[in-house]
Amino acid sequence: MSYEEKGVWTQLLSFACAYIAYLAVVVPRLVHTSVAHVSYVAPLVVTTVASILIATVVRSALEVARPSDSSKADVRDRDIARFGEHASRWCVIGGATAGIIGALDHWAYFWIANVIWLGFVLSAVVDSVIRLVAYRRGL
Repeated sequence: MSYEEKGVWTQLLSFACAYIAYLAVVVPRLVHTSVAHVSYVAPLVVTTVASILIATVVRSALEVARPSDSSKADVRDRDIARFGEHASRWCVIGGATAGIIGALDHWAYFWIANVIWLGFVLSAVVDSVIRLVAYRRGL
């Protein structure tokens, strides 16, 4: 497995796990509290920062445990990364558009923030899945 592919795996797992952890904290709060009073900012920030730190630490640990031949991206790695970014950017655009529509329609801040963050998470997950498929099956 190449250095870049290891990074894609760690990105996928860390962002997906962070979003699941965020939902595990926030959804029970929604059951007992109105949306306007749900405390979601701290869990959102903590899980976002934690996912980035975890991805970095796990990727470094993987390289220490099983070093790659090279840590430099080649042409194939760059093409795969570009393909994944182009295909997944629609998730960010969709999340931002939904957030703008929500703001114009006077949604609660909770929903606006969550729909935008969902767009970012979906973008990272879709990008990772597309890149992993491209690594395994070819571009």
